[in-house]
Amino acid sequence: MKNFSLLVTFLLIVTGFLSSFTISPVPKSFHACMENFILYLPLFRNMKVLITGGAGFIGSHIAEYFAEAGHGVRILDNLTTGFSRNIPQHRNIEFTQGDVCDPSSVEKAVSGMDCVFHEAALVSVPLSCEKPVEAFRINTLGTLNILQACVRAEVKKFVTASSAAVYGNNPVLPKSEGMYPEPASPYAISKLDGEYLARMFYEEHGLRTTCLRYFNVYGPRQDPKSPYAAVIPIFLERAKAGKDLVIYGDGLQSRDFVHVKDVVRANATALEHGDGQVFNVAMGKSVTVLELAKNIIKLTGSSSKIVHVGSRAGDIRDSRADVSKISGWWKGKIDLEEGLKSLI
Repeated sequence: MKNFSLLVTFLLIVTGFLSSFTISPVPKSFHACMENFILYLPLFRNMKVLITGGAGFIGSHIAEYFAEAGHGVRILDNLTTGFSRNIPQHRNIEFTQGDVCDPSSVEKAVSGMDCVFHEAALVSVPLSCEKPVEAFRINTLGTLNILQACVRAEVKKFVTASSAAVYGNNPVLPKSEGMYPEPASPYAISKLDGEYLARMFYEEHGLRTTCLRYFNVYGPRQDPKSPYAAVIPIFLERAKAGKDLVIYGDGLQSRDFVHVKDVVRANATALEHGDGQVFNVAMGKSVTVLELAKNIIKLTGSSSKIVHVGSRAGDIRDSRADVSKISGWWKGKIDLEEGLKSLI
């Protein structure tokens, strides 16, 4: 790890040195090449990677990323909300059906792994309000089980998915990692629990941990059929069918959307960054839900109409990330319009 970090530093210095020449400037394509090379450097080491929730939306993309890079990937998923169809058909991927709340299943899954990406969770704010005990069982106890197993298995790095929901309805924008958290739902509280647990295991057990606070992630494999599905897949499916787009509340609530491919890059790059810390993963830009609905209707050429209904419990009002902390080693590349077009 230390030698690898030195190599990365050396390459960054070389890139900056070459950039300093004014007679023959380094082309932008060279910088892009260097960025990609530095990003993929960790992948030249043959690693064994565990992804909890790897049959889910984000987890399956992380699994695909590492499998295609030639690493051994193990997925632990109970298929409660994930789907077997999401699991990439790749010779480097091994699937284990199991629950993060079952210590025995977790112990077996973590054994022999170099790094763990913890994506398994009850991810719905409304569902967590309906089933708070289940939310804490999966998100808090499940995370604790994984962390304990990581220490016993001497895992080198633990990267976990947290959420912008921990900021709650604090009106201050943008949301920065230094803000006092004001979680407004069992889901948000349980995600904050996970952050505190990760920090404790870093300080008390020396386990290298990084927490990524996802904002509104979207992209391929997002399930639009669940009653708790995210807004973009629901809007896209309904717009394509010419059905009404239903907005909870006035639609002026804002969200910071980030593409799943950018989220995967953040996870991969976190292997070499941010030990013991929390980072926002977002674009640093927001759009209202009403603007999103209108844009999707326009892009799809749909005849859909927008219908407003009552607000949902636990939903936050406004969300926009301060991404300055993570900007030293990651930046989102896919803007919302480009991302939406790729899904149509």
